[in-house]
Amino acid sequence: MSEETKAQEMMTGEHAAEETVTGQPSDRQEQAETSADLAGVTALKKGDTVRGKIVKVESDQVYVDIGYKYDGIIPLRELSALPAENAAERVEVGQEVELKVITIDDEKEKLILSKRQIDTEKAWEDLQKKLESREIFEAPVVDVVKGGLVVDVGIRGFVPASMVERHFVEDFSDYKGRTLRLRVKELDREKRKVILSQKDVLDEEFEAKKQKILSELNVGQELEGTVQRLTPFGAFVDIGGIDGLVHVSEMAWQRVEHPSDIVNVGDKVKVKVLKVDPEAEKVSLSIKATQKGPWDLVSEQFQVGEITTGTVKRLVSFGAFVEIMPGVEGLVHISQIAHRHIGTPHEVLKEGQQVNVKILEMNPAEKRVSLSIKETENAPEPKGDRQKAGKTQDAEDIPVQNQGLSLTLGERFGDKLSKLK
Repeated sequence: MSEETKAQEMMTGEHAAEETVTGQPSDRQEQAETSADLAGVTALKKGDTVRGKIVKVESDQVYVDIGYKYDGIIPLRELSALPAENAAERVEVGQEVELKVITIDDEKEKLILSKRQIDTEKAWEDLQKKLESREIFEAPVVDVVKGGLVVDVGIRGFVPASMVERHFVEDFSDYKGRTLRLRVKELDREKRKVILSQKDVLDEEFEAKKQKILSELNVGQELEGTVQRLTPFGAFVDIGGIDGLVHVSEMAWQRVEHPSDIVNVGDKVKVKVLKVDPEAEKVSLSIKATQKGPWDLVSEQFQVGEITTGTVKRLVSFGAFVEIMPGVEGLVHISQIAHRHIGTPHEVLKEGQQVNVKILEMNPAEKRVSLSIKETENAPEPKGDRQKAGKTQDAEDIPVQNQGLSLTLGERFGDKLSKLK
């Protein structure tokens, strides 16, 4: 081979080598590059826990970037322990989540992940701690079902209807979407049972508030309250978180048959504290004590010697009590009822009767008024006066008795008188 030929072959070899470098990579180069690309990717296996960011949300599944060579998928059923019709109800793009690997197949680039399994495990652990510590926490209502509410606590939590509020709730339809303040009531992991209560939280807060109010109340203090309920013996009034009783005798200065005669549920009333019993958690209140009493007004309304109309309220052996204004009763002594002698007031009076009375004496400080009925009436004429007013009888008309015959003096001595003339 000539030198020229050798030189050409060498040049051809170098050119070929250059093409190999600058042209398409060889299989060995491609494998080397692929290995280099995967050097920073952690190998995954079923059951691994990973973190990622949601990059796409579809109605029935979610795509997640976990830093692997391809995105993972969370099926709708693996998105939450709570049922959902659309994945968008549970997550959103950009949200960071913790997941568990359910299936991985690199040949088919199939990576199935579960958020539900991670959330469920954490939820049970978290709820157990909250049960032991009696922690109060918040959770949203995701559904209204027969018998109560379903809340999202990482898993399905149930709040029975009787444990939602302190008061009875007839319709829970507007509770969906609300956030409740809850405490764990009961846990049973084997039965997947999570019972929660908001009522326990509210009761505890109410008791704390009630004790605070009781400690701050003072006898004689005047407050504004709201009538909560009525009973035959009185009205219960809310004075800022605690109910006090206004006994029927403290409703008004006049006699009250039933509290509904004075107030209605929902009325705003002014009350005065009469008694506080922190141990029994009882408060006695008065409405009438906040008002000017009738005995404070009686001197302004009446004067001694004045005649007014009243109502007979009670009859007793020694007289009658007559109401001359609401809350003010005066005594008509039996001797002041009639001009004639009577053995008992019942002979001439009856309860509820309207009578005219004259005020004889007033003593507001001792709550006493003396009254008279007879002094409002004209006294009957004495019998002597009636006889004087009648015809005077002549001596001749005076009858005398003689042997069983009734004769006048004129008839008896008539003949003798005529002879003397």
